[in-house]
Amino acid sequence: MPFVNWLKRNLVVIAGLLTLGYLLLPNVIVTVFSFNKPKGRFNYEWQRFSLDAWKDPCGVSDLCGSLSLSLQIAVWATLGATLLGTLIAFALVRYRFRARGAVNSLIFLPMAMPEVVMAASLLTLFLNMGARLGFWTILIAHIMFCLSFVVTAVKARVMSMDPKLEEAARDLYAGPVQTFVRVTLPIAAPGIAAGALLAFALSFDDFIITNFNAGSTVTFPMFVWGSAQRGTPVQINVIGTTMFVVAVLFVLASMAVGNRRNRQKA
Repeated sequence: MPFVNWLKRNLVVIAGLLTLGYLLLPNVIVTVFSFNKPKGRFNYEWQRFSLDAWKDPCGVSDLCGSLSLSLQIAVWATLGATLLGTLIAFALVRYRFRARGAVNSLIFLPMAMPEVVMAASLLTLFLNMGARLGFWTILIAHIMFCLSFVVTAVKARVMSMDPKLEEAARDLYAGPVQTFVRVTLPIAAPGIAAGALLAFALSFDDFIITNFNAGSTVTFPMFVWGSAQRGTPVQINVIGTTMFVVAVLFVLASMAVGNRRNRQKA
């Protein structure tokens, strides 16, 4: 039975492709409906092909403003969480201090805690402090919940580093700063980059924590949620498709750079 034998040999590949197709199906639907011309307010049924939304992606009031705000928050939250998370990860791996085990355990709490609980807790904190809800409260909240993910990613990379490489650099009369810049940082860079990308995606996509601590500020996920109540404009699909394409191109570029470096090393 040739077909059965072929199926057994390729079962893992077929399962992987089916899973990947299932994960990408929503993105395909978003892309297809970005070219739709709906008759009513709701872009849920295919009517006819149109490029109107692509020609004017900011045609809906406040859409691009909320998108710009989400990108700003995501960038600043990524920078803050990556800087603090990297320092914390190195401290947890390289140094021994009192309550180190407790800190290690507490790092995972934001990832395990339901978002609505964290959102309500942060809102209570800001109100008790008398803080005005808006851009800064959103940014602080995003840095706080992104921090754990960055620490986890960087910590895993730092733990796999061979300390003999840094010892060799010091034996060759490299100073602490030079050792860190020329040896430690390049080795830890993949983990730092992974944590930064994860923090950016989580911050840009967050709705629950943002909704609790935004006040009158409207980010892109909040704009999409509000628009869904009145009728989803096609421009939202355009923005979603653009973000997906940019992410795919970024991944492909990273893979190309990695393959090129591997060939140069070989």
